[in-house]
Amino acid sequence: MPGKLWRGALVVFILLFYLQLGYLAGVVWWGWMNPANTAFMEAGLDRLQEKKGPDAELRHQWVDYGRISIHLKRAVIAAEDSKFLEHEGFDWEGIEKAVEKNLKKGRIVAGGSTISQQLAKNLFLSASRNPLRKVQEAIITVMIEVIWSKRRILEVYLNVIEWGNGIYGAEAAARRYYKIPASSLGAGQAAQLAAMVPNPRYYETHRGARGLLRRQGIIAARMWQVSVPR
Repeated sequence: MPGKLWRGALVVFILLFYLQLGYLAGVVWWGWMNPANTAFMEAGLDRLQEKKGPDAELRHQWVDYGRISIHLKRAVIAAEDSKFLEHEGFDWEGIEKAVEKNLKKGRIVAGGSTISQQLAKNLFLSASRNPLRKVQEAIITVMIEVIWSKRRILEVYLNVIEWGNGIYGAEAAARRYYKIPASSLGAGQAAQLAAMVPNPRYYETHRGARGLLRRQGIIAARMWQVSVPR
């Protein structure tokens, strides 16, 4: 029996090793090539086709970093990860505060995830809160932070995150909500888009929601205090 247990453990180890190699290969590849599809996009397409039929398509158009408004870069960093340029993938102070807030409320109301962590999840994983999924997210986050520059992390993030039902990336969001390219977004527009990130499918149809407007105002005040990758 001990021999079988060791063989079983070895098989599991080998499978996990090759799984991590697969994720590493994906991180290396997307460090140079622009992602046309992600795990979250696949899930979003499934939802969209269930709702609107098999011919439904996502709205997504890649734009290079230089063609994304500086206002949106500032707004998203201010909203999601104010220490983006300082940390190496994890904002431990932010995580501690999120845990304290969740314990106080008795439920999960804050995540504390950095832009890098969110990107790891978006690219490869699901929205599940499974502890094992969180461990895998952390491993991929380390890979991304080691291999990519902060500029590349923000570029990919802004091009793949969800901004509504079937809407992915800054260009699709700017055209959906303001009829302009991502490069032309003003400060107020950028603050509103950044405010939508935590719950984009809801806010797509509730643009006047009190919580959204309050968050937009906070972001608009904070976005001038952060720096962005050059």
